[in-house]
Amino acid sequence: MSGSGGGDGRHGCSRTPSRWARQCFGKDAARLTDAVPERLTRAHLRARAGFKAAGLGRPGAAYGHTLADAVREELAEAARELGGLVRTLRGRDYAMINDHVLFPFKYDSRPVPVDRARMKDPSDVRRRLYGAHGPGEQDTIFPVDGYATEEYDRLHEAFEELGRTAKLVSVLFTCDPEYGVHAIHWGEARLEIDGTFAWTYREELPVTPA
Repeated sequence: MSGSGGGDGRHGCSRTPSRWARQCFGKDAARLTDAVPERLTRAHLRARAGFKAAGLGRPGAAYGHTLADAVREELAEAARELGGLVRTLRGRDYAMINDHVLFPFKYDSRPVPVDRARMKDPSDVRRRLYGAHGPGEQDTIFPVDGYATEEYDRLHEAFEELGRTAKLVSVLFTCDPEYGVHAIHWGEARLEIDGTFAWTYREELPVTPA
């Protein structure tokens, strides 16, 4: 499956779940399509309330760290409501529905296009998530000739907490403390060596107003 688009076959926003979403999430596709934007907005409101309650003049890193935790918690709660699972990796909870793991990532504080999304200095956990549970092979990350090392095998070893058949769904978004969430994209993506994302399928979700 490749390409990008909304639920109606075009690249855009639609509350109607796409064929891809139905294939990934089954009977929960429609509810999850609604829940993801709503939960991201809730996470933003929580993060904004947190730094305001702390009396900080500017949100800075405090907002970003709180937002990252709140997003994972909100998506995990959505998974529980749908009868899905919550798996813990290195102390962080991830929503898992119909053997698909949601990986949320705020790629910018400005409303920049998703094709400019980049993950700077990804951790070993994130590299392994994409290497083992992301779509397709990522041989382009490694030299081709005579390269078969423990590092390659380790980054392609599935997490026991998720299971070997678990597939990764990337949820990329932009957000800032003042205006909230600007845009949300989800789908299947590979993480390239330079930290950019190569999408095998992507669609945009509508933003829930704060």
